[in-house]
Amino acid sequence: MAIFHLHIQIISRGKGKSAVAAAAYRAGEAIKNEYDGILHDYTRKLGIVHTEILLPDHVPKEYNNRGILWNAVEKIEKADNAQLARELDIALPIELTREQNIALACEYVKRTFVVAGMCADLCIHDTDGSNPHMHIQLTVRPINNNGKWGGKQKKEYILDHDGNKIYDPQKRQYKCRSIPSTDWNDKSNADKWRKAWEDMANAELERSGFDSRIDRRTYAEQGIEQVPSVHLGAAASQMERRGIRTERGDINREIEITNRHIQQLRARINKLDKWIADEMAHNKRPTLADVIDEIMSRQGQSSLTHLKNGAEIFNFFMQNEVYSMEDLEKKVNIMYGNANSMRTDLKKIERRIDTLKDHLRHSDNFKKYRKLKNRYEDLYSQYQTAKKAKGFGSERKAKKALIAANEYHEQHCSQLAQFANAEQYLRNVLQERFDPKKLPPISRWQDELASKLAEKNTLYREYHTLKDETHKVEKIQASVKEILHNNSPQQTWQKSWDVGL
Repeated sequence: MAIFHLHIQIISRGKGKSAVAAAAYRAGEAIKNEYDGILHDYTRKLGIVHTEILLPDHVPKEYNNRGILWNAVEKIEKADNAQLARELDIALPIELTREQNIALACEYVKRTFVVAGMCADLCIHDTDGSNPHMHIQLTVRPINNNGKWGGKQKKEYILDHDGNKIYDPQKRQYKCRSIPSTDWNDKSNADKWRKAWEDMANAELERSGFDSRIDRRTYAEQGIEQVPSVHLGAAASQMERRGIRTERGDINREIEITNRHIQQLRARINKLDKWIADEMAHNKRPTLADVIDEIMSRQGQSSLTHLKNGAEIFNFFMQNEVYSMEDLEKKVNIMYGNANSMRTDLKKIERRIDTLKDHLRHSDNFKKYRKLKNRYEDLYSQYQTAKKAKGFGSERKAKKALIAANEYHEQHCSQLAQFANAEQYLRNVLQERFDPKKLPPISRWQDELASKLAEKNTLYREYHTLKDETHKVEKIQASVKEILHNNSPQQTWQKSWDVGL
């Protein structure tokens, strides 16, 4: 079934990323980054079914070449922490054919991004037809009508009430502020882009005769009372399809079981609530006091099992101070509220457990591969030093050092990529607390994970308690029906709903 998945991220040089490397990886090509001289070769990557550059009309046609486009981006951005590109990762409807998905993806990119002036690099991946998705890499700096790169922002002078510029004597200049030259970074765009994809994908599904639809809203916004599953990702999805269990797959299986149990319990409580409402609406029904009287009068006449059930019901009444149908209604309402609270708490705990496991997984990769990263940086530093050197043989030494660095990168490409992903992830999580020379707070995350797992176990115990209470109220319902059935229709019940035990 079609699912909604749309993830947005920024490719930033400050986080160790490269627009050229990202484009080469998504497209499965070999592109040399002219900014640092590294060749990024991903020609052996599988599962790439379509790649395409989509440009606004005023953009030079030479940017239809992926290497030229993203090297131009790397060249125009001078800062060490520059934002180079924006990337969207979007799941495609599995119901549609590959040709339909390609056409849909191209149309979405044109209508949403190209028309706004962005250059878009579209790559569609699909290994075996079970996980079609697209990557859209977008420029974040505009290109002017003359085909030249424009500024990301412009200066605007701050004016006084009379419309005059305000001079700042301390800075010895007029006061000004920076105004973005485009609205591409506006936070409201995220929902606009999500809604545009939802509308276009659903329209195509409808045209193709499918009943399934995608919905950008969260389960809570949709009114669906269940714990959302976690996104598997490409690697975990492929492993699961090959029959290899993954940590994220196990989390989703646990969530699925939890959802099913809570839904079943809530359905049972709903039935009890409806039954109580029906009982209270008809005065001909027996009261709880009548139920207890009948149970007590049957001692010695009924089977041991019946008496045991009666004793359990009696104890339930006394423990929960239930003396009337209204009291039982309040108890069922509390049970229903507990089920809702349980769902909410489980959702928070499951998501936090997933987050903590991600923290620890990336921390493990950071710890495991940082020696490889340091070695690669040493080799590349040797190349930079040789490149700056002057004299006989310096050019040959620089070339030799670059070859050594590239060969090392190629040999450890997978591990270095995992380290880079881990480093970026930890930077995003820890922000200013991140220190590349130190390990992240692994022990603290491990302790929190253990605590959350304990909370989850406690919540499951509460679930079983609630399940047991639901079963006891169901026994009360059965007893009421049995007494009503065993007594003749002519019998008149004298006790009121509020008679105590």
